[in-house]
Amino acid sequence: MKKFKYALIGAAGYIAPRHMKAIKDTGGELIAAMDPSDSVGIIDSYFPGSAFFTEFERFDRHLEKLRRRGEGPDYVIVCSPNYLHDAHIRFGLRLGADVICEKPIVLNPWNIDGLQEIEQETGKRVYNILQLRLHPSVIELKKRIEATAADEIHDIDLTYLTSRGLWYYASWKGELKKSGGIATNIGVHFYDMLMWIFGEVKDYEVHIHAHDRAAGYLQLDRARVRWFLSINYEVLPEAIKEKGLRTYRSLMIGDDEFEFSGGFTELHTRSYEEIHAGNGFGMSDSLAAIQLVHDIRNAPVVGKNDRSHGLVTDKVAGHPFDR
Repeated sequence: MKKFKYALIGAAGYIAPRHMKAIKDTGGELIAAMDPSDSVGIIDSYFPGSAFFTEFERFDRHLEKLRRRGEGPDYVIVCSPNYLHDAHIRFGLRLGADVICEKPIVLNPWNIDGLQEIEQETGKRVYNILQLRLHPSVIELKKRIEATAADEIHDIDLTYLTSRGLWYYASWKGELKKSGGIATNIGVHFYDMLMWIFGEVKDYEVHIHAHDRAAGYLQLDRARVRWFLSINYEVLPEAIKEKGLRTYRSLMIGDDEFEFSGGFTELHTRSYEEIHAGNGFGMSDSLAAIQLVHDIRNAPVVGKNDRSHGLVTDKVAGHPFDR
């Protein structure tokens, strides 16, 4: 089995260790990493011999030297802030490497058109991490839905509450133009999962789109979805707070709760295995979700109505930095 070589952009981010583990688990080697922050000691747990750079220009020059010697990376991994994904994917393709990019692959659907042109020019591929499609419970749910009557429309409530501290608002994640906002930054995987199982978007509404929460309604081919996302701890159910937890995930399909809270630890490794086997998810697989989050981001906010999720209220808390 070939030992693949990797270069990583965004080594200090919270998701980077999952990629380092996936590289290690699949027998690969991290040869270079880059991040403006030097808080990357986690690399020592996986690849202490990896080169590291805090300046992109030096990282670029190092990889170009390796490429000329025929020692460049097989893959460039993009874990940088969302608004930089497009540029960093282009960099990887033009370096002559395939690219593995975290979600969302880009912020705007037209960026995918440009990247597909570069794929054709270079003969290289861009893969997106869509790990929920590899979750055993999600795969089983898809099979179950496909076995029901084709004209059956399912009623779904999606709730994802993942608390974040004040640091979030001061980071790039708190800036709409850089992260795409709550629906893009933490919702894109769930939208992709729902469309993968229940079909294309026929209609949508946005009921809230604020700094700390977003909510709305989706009409899919085979589902009516009321969704609510939040990073505000105060929104958590009291029972969850009493357990000392800061995250709550729920997917109700009719009166049944779909459980998929566990089984996430190995999904990046599974993603890498699928990519190496030629079965990775490409940009065309990501397009529908990217189009949807773009539409949600730019849609008028209509407020609470009879299609709203139960957690939607008429009042949203003020931004913490405005206090």
